[in-house]
Amino acid sequence: MKKLATLTLGLLSAASLAHAQDAGGFRIGLKSGATYSNISGDQASRIVGPNYSNDLADYKLGYNAGVSLSIPLSSDGFFSLAPELLYNRKGFEVQTEQTSGFGAGSNIQKIEVEQQRVLHYADLPILAKINAGGLFFELGPQASFLFGSKTKQQTTTKYTDGTKDKVEDNGGFRDYTGVSRDEAYKSDLAQFDISGVAGIGYMTDGGLSVNLRYARGFNSLIDTKDQDNEPKAFNSAFTFQVGYLIPTK
Repeated sequence: MKKLATLTLGLLSAASLAHAQDAGGFRIGLKSGATYSNISGDQASRIVGPNYSNDLADYKLGYNAGVSLSIPLSSDGFFSLAPELLYNRKGFEVQTEQTSGFGAGSNIQKIEVEQQRVLHYADLPILAKINAGGLFFELGPQASFLFGSKTKQQTTTKYTDGTKDKVEDNGGFRDYTGVSRDEAYKSDLAQFDISGVAGIGYMTDGGLSVNLRYARGFNSLIDTKDQDNEPKAFNSAFTFQVGYLIPTK
């Protein structure tokens, strides 16, 4: 988060030195901000399996940063196209509880599992924008590539005599780019996603902008590749961004 704060301050400093420019011209710039993500869908809580009851935890806080373009589609700048290339740190947390299926004679009363998944995405939104006196609205598709993930899991086993065991597993980074393409690194998650994006924001004549947007995935994130009737769960993320577009004329 320190790097995010530094980049955001840099954008604000650059914008404070800029003079007012024509908002209708082609621009290239930078963006950074916070991401608030989870998974959604009617079957999202079934991602562990039988004998478990599952609950999705609160949205997870991450961050995003990247480059942006503004391509005017009308001479007055009212319509424009806004492609971006962003690194986006998303994720979700699932809390599960197993109370049956331990076998005859078992002294296990309950098994509780808390799993956090951090998802590293390259996002490519291509958004149509309506610019109305500084205020703007944006809508369009987003393609996403999952290039890595990390799992943190805590398992608590409670016994009938009142004792319990706690085991923590901080998994390493899993590379899904193809560099480490062996059986151990095959993902249980889909690598590609297409989302719908909608947002609102404000941009000054000098190029400084703030915006809030929501993205909902259309492809199921869960992809075990060998499980019949696997549950459907979709990326769901809010992003708040600060940006600066550099005039090119």
